[in-house]
Amino acid sequence: MSSVRKTPLVRCPALEAPGATVFLKLESLQRTGSFKLRGATEAIAALGTEARNAGVVTASAGNHGAGLALAGGEAGVFVTVVVPERTPQNKQQRMLALGAELLVQGKDYDTSEALARKLAAERGATFVSAFDDDAVIRGNGGSLGAEIREQMQSLGETLGRVLVPVGGGGLIAGLANELSPMGVSVVGCQPINNCAMHDSVALGHALCEYEKLHTIAEGCEGAVCERTYAIVAKHGLGIVTVSEESIESAVRFLFRECGVVAETSAAVPVAALQTGAANWHGATATVVVISGGNIDEAALDTLLAEGDFS
Repeated sequence: MSSVRKTPLVRCPALEAPGATVFLKLESLQRTGSFKLRGATEAIAALGTEARNAGVVTASAGNHGAGLALAGGEAGVFVTVVVPERTPQNKQQRMLALGAELLVQGKDYDTSEALARKLAAERGATFVSAFDDDAVIRGNGGSLGAEIREQMQSLGETLGRVLVPVGGGGLIAGLANELSPMGVSVVGCQPINNCAMHDSVALGHALCEYEKLHTIAEGCEGAVCERTYAIVAKHGLGIVTVSEESIESAVRFLFRECGVVAETSAAVPVAALQTGAANWHGATATVVVISGGNIDEAALDTLLAEGDFS
C-alpha cells in the first residue's frame, strides 16, 4: 500500500482514567486526511486490467471519494464520485483537486449510492463501495489494526481496546477481523441520531435500509450491509451511542487540549470516552481512532465559537 502513510500514535493523558492509558491514532494526518485512503488503495490494487481500463464509480460522504481519487490517479484509473448535496465544500474541492469526476446528486448517502451503482452499470465500470467491499474492509481496518498493534508493541504497551467511529461498518469490520482474534476489544461509536449498526446489533439483523435523524457527523450516516453486520455480530462487538452536543464538545476538546483538528465523525469515539458511554472495564490501554481531519474551516470556527472555555 505505497500510497498510505504510517500515521502517528500519541498518548493523550487528558482522556485517561486511573491506571489506564489512552492513545490517539491520528488518521487525520493520512495523505488525504482520512483512513479511507487505506481501503481505497486496496480496492484499486485488486482490480484486473480490464476493470482498471473501464474506471470505477463510488458514492461517498467525502473521504472515501478522496481516497479513491488519489489511489486511482496514481494507478491511472479514472474515478467518478457521487456525493450527497450536503457534502461539505472542502471535501468536494479535495476530490476535484485529486482528479475525480464529481457528481453532486442525492439528498443523502443512500440516494447517492443508488445513483452511483446505476451509473457504474451504465458505463460498464466497477462500483467500489465505501464499506460493503472485502478489499475496502481489509485495507481500511486490517492495515490500520496491524499498524496500531505494532506501534503499541514498540511502546511496550499491551493493547486492550480500540474505539472507532462507525458508519456503514467498513472500518470496524476490518479492525475486528484483525484484532478481535487476539483478544483486543473493538468498540464502535455512533451518533444516537444516526446509529444503524447499533440498532442492527440490538435487533439481530442488518438494517440495510435506514433513515434516522440528522447528525453533524455526516461520515457516520446511513445504513449498514449484511457483510459488515455479519462481521460485527461474529465477533460480538459492542456499539455505543453519543449525543450531538457531546460530539461538538469532543471536536473542541481535541482542538484546544490536544492540538488535533478532527472532523465531527472522528470525534465520536472521544465523545464516547468523555461521556462514559464507552465504560472502562478495569485498567487497560485504549487506542482511539481519530479517523479524519477534513472538517470545513467555517464549521470548525462555528463550533469553537459556540463552546465555552470553562
